[in-house]
Formats: sequence, structure tokens, C-alpha cells
Amino acid sequence: MKVLFIGDIIGNPGRKAVRELLNGLIDRNNLDLIIANGENAAGGFGITPDIAEELFSLGIHVITTGNHIWDKKEIIPYIPTQKMLLRPANYPPGVPGFGSAVVSAPSGETLGVINVNGRVFMDALLDCPFRGVDAELEKMKGKTKAVFVDFHAEATSEKMTMGWYLDGRVSAVVGTHTHVQTADERILPKGTAFISDAGMTGPLDSVIGIDKTQAVGKFLTQMPRKFDIPSKDIELNGVILDIDAESGLSRDITRVKVKLNA
Repeated sequence: MKVLFIGDIIGNPGRKAVRELLNGLIDRNNLDLIIANGENAAGGFGITPDIAEELFSLGIHVITTGNHIWDKKEIIPYIPTQKMLLRPANYPPGVPGFGSAVVSAPSGETLGVINVNGRVFMDALLDCPFRGVDAELEKMKGKTKAVFVDFHAEATSEKMTMGWYLDGRVSAVVGTHTHVQTADERILPKGTAFISDAGMTGPLDSVIGIDKTQAVGKFLTQMPRKFDIPSKDIELNGVILDIDAESGLSRDITRVKVKLNA
């Protein structure tokens, strides 16, 4: 089973990259399923119902998110109605939405998708992401052997620890949130694919997706300011996973970096 994961989609430039590049990636790589992190898809902060529906219409099967999931208030009544739009599973009980889903490929093979948020240098008030994954895996027993985990976290150490914690129990642990693709992709000893961060889908002519001049001004003055998303030098980042659906383990993980209009 070939699975493409698209790194954090940043605003309209990121959505444009998906619109124009996804079909080619599907054809060239014989992809079965598409997952994408969409928590920055609405102007760089959050996601709206209309944007979620747009991404689904482009061929994305599951949308994962992270700490910006609630930035657009209109997502709150929508998220309980759309099981393929995930929010981190380690939010406290009673929070609307779903932390995991099981999706079927056209071949009939199934893949579980789990979304959790880190706590190091982020929101320490969230529940434990490690125990959160364990709880979602328990729900998936008997439904699928292949499981993909989007670990939306800041610290590389926390992401690596999750990789080792889940090695042999899930197909892949893929980090998101930093918007910088790392070069540490590998298959861990027990068969779990791992990368610290899949990168972002948006403008390279930026500071992690925002206007570089505005970012410099923010660091120099420490004053609040509005951030814009540049429209130049757009790139789609992510990873392609080759998963054995029978064992649930990965055969290969390959980084994806495709420039728009390259």
C-alpha cells in the first residue's frame, strides 16, 4: 500500500500546490491513499469547513491537524460531523471531534490514522500523547493492522521518543509542526517508518510560511503584527510510505519535495 502524507498546508499557496501537483504525484507513484496536515490551510492559522471540503475534493482522504485546530471558530460545529478531519486525540474528554480514523483504499486495504499533539515547548496541559496513542490503538484492534501516526510536536526529542515507543506497533510515525523537512527518515528496527518532520506545503520564500520581512520585524521589535503568506517559490513537502498491509509494517519511506511550476 502506497501512502502519501503531505506536510502542513499553508494558506492559499499551499492549497494551490495541492491542486496543481497532487494528481501528478498520484499517477507517478501509484498512490493508494493521501493524508495531509491541514491545520494551517486557512490563511496560515486553522482550517474552515469550506477549506476542509476543498481538500477532500482534491483527493485527500484524511486531514490531520494540531495546535491551530480551533483558530477558526466555524470549525467547532463542523468537526463532529466529519470523521476524516482529525484533531489531536490527546485533548481532554468532552472535546468535539475525532482523534483517529480508519480509511479504506480502493484495493480494500485499510489504514488507521492517529493524530496527537506534543507537549514539550507547546501546550503542557494536554493529556499525555503517548498514552493517547495507546488508547486510539486499542480502539483500532481488529479493524486494521496498518496505522499511520501524525505527531504534531515541536521538540525533535519528543518525536524521536514517540518513534521508538511505537516501533513495531504502527506503520509510521511522521512529525509535523516545525514546517522544516528533516533528513532523518528511516525504517526503525522493528519496521516502523519515522521522520522528525515532513516539512510544509507552501512558500519557501518565507519564515516557516510567513512573510520574511514581517518575521524579521517581529523578532526585532517583539511587537504584535499581522502575518501574511507569500505567494512565490511554492513547494509541496511530504513523504511517501510503502506499507505492507498484512503485517502493518513499512518497507520504505521517501521524502517528497516538489516545486510548483518547476
